Amino acid sequence: MAGILLFAYFSGVLATRLGLPAFLGYLGVGVALGVAGFAGDPLLHLFADLGIYLLLFTVGLGLRPGRLVRKEVWLTGAFQLLLLPVLALALHALGLVQNPLALLVLAVALVNPSTVLLARVLQGKGELSALHGQVALGVSVFLDVVSLTLLILLGFQGVGPSGFLVLAFPLFRPLLARLFHLAQGGELQLLLGLALALLGAELARFLQAPEALGALFMGLGLARYPGAGEMAERLWALRETFLLAFFLRAGLAVGPDGVFAGLLLLLLLLLKPASLFLPLVLQGFRARTAFLVGVGLGTYSEFGVVAAGVLQGLGHISSQGVGAVALAVGGSFLLGAPLLQKAHALYERWEPWLKRWERPGLHPDEEPHGVLGARWLVVGMGRMGVAAYRFLTGQGERVVGLDSDPAKVEYHAAKGRRVLYGDAEDPALWEGLDLNGVEGVVLALPDLEARLRATKALRAKGFGGVVGAVSYAQEEDAQLLEAGVDVVFHPLLEAGERLAEKVLQASRA
Repeated sequence: MAGILLFAYFSGVLATRLGLPAFLGYLGVGVALGVAGFAGDPLLHLFADLGIYLLLFTVGLGLRPGRLVRKEVWLTGAFQLLLLPVLALALHALGLVQNPLALLVLAVALVNPSTVLLARVLQGKGELSALHGQVALGVSVFLDVVSLTLLILLGFQGVGPSGFLVLAFPLFRPLLARLFHLAQGGELQLLLGLALALLGAELARFLQAPEALGALFMGLGLARYPGAGEMAERLWALRETFLLAFFLRAGLAVGPDGVFAGLLLLLLLLLKPASLFLPLVLQGFRARTAFLVGVGLGTYSEFGVVAAGVLQGLGHISSQGVGAVALAVGGSFLLGAPLLQKAHALYERWEPWLKRWERPGLHPDEEPHGVLGARWLVVGMGRMGVAAYRFLTGQGERVVGLDSDPAKVEYHAAKGRRVLYGDAEDPALWEGLDLNGVEGVVLALPDLEARLRATKALRAKGFGGVVGAVSYAQEEDAQLLEAGVDVVFHPLLEAGERLAEKVLQASRA
């Protein structure tokens, strides 16, 4: 196992040097091990399951449950189900599955996008709470729930009506909040988060429901609870370590059999982004939001491999069929991850054509055209942004905040702060924003790409004021300064220096 982890490490380093996500290197290692005849390891499978549970638990912590029932979520998700007949006919025509019940089960499993891949990339880019990220995750979870419902109705894998009880896990919120309140230290919060993720999975298993879904809905029980975000941050390193095993296992599932059928299934993947883009623009959303959601959900689900394996055990699909499904799922991961990483650049390239599909008039995700007479603009209203906003207003300055999370905008508006919805990575925001009278912009965004895009867009617009940006690594400084940033601030480094300064002053007092 140690040798496999070292192999994965060097592959991850190579992938990042090539500008790709590290987990694509892990997938490649899994494929290579599978070709070499490695069948897996009990510890590998245990770590992979833990990674999925922790990821979906932390996703649940950051989700807004009310958004799962929003019209754009369930209507877009329902539109995705129109792909079921196409996938079922393809599976039948390729000779992979003949039994009608098995066809429906496997088609449902493939219609689902990969929540794991989506959440992994969005969180890495700091877009998990952005409007397009929340809509994409909402649709993904909606389809998970639909899959669970269909599987229960079909009696698949012995899942009974009790499986619906996983939807009631958020009702445990008073008890979960009490447990969270007792966890005073970071170590206890870490332990509680791990325990709750496993508890959700084990309860779901007891209820004969998908275990990962149990972890997700257990996380929803603490969604938006004060301090829950800190728990998610503490679980991050542990979760990432275990997720390495998940991607290794996904690569192992890709075998040499069924290559032709797997490639044809990959071609059908082209239908998914269109089936997501169209319903969103028809509901009045901007083409950009619809495109980002479509790219985010344009993969097959890893559950497709699991479903194919179970159907093989029941005698409904051959090993060649399992290999074809695994190749299609693994291939969708390999294609989908780079597309997700470059989604903003791709939209800019295709924007003239995509915008033709927009409906006229105001959109639900409309961005502002003015800054309400502000002299300072704070972009990204997380902890760093709120601190900057408070300081500037305390100095008597007129300040406006921008954030891509509508829930944050509503929260700050309720607090009396002037905060508007706006996605800093959207060039159209800066092109249409009147910056007359604005002296400076503070970029308190977690993602380097977002800071670079915002700075370049500001300078391209001709903005001559001061631009300040956070930098979380000294390697980022040169890129930020080259893009046009005037002031670079290192919150982690300078906070440590400031703490040491205060301690030194206190010792000399």
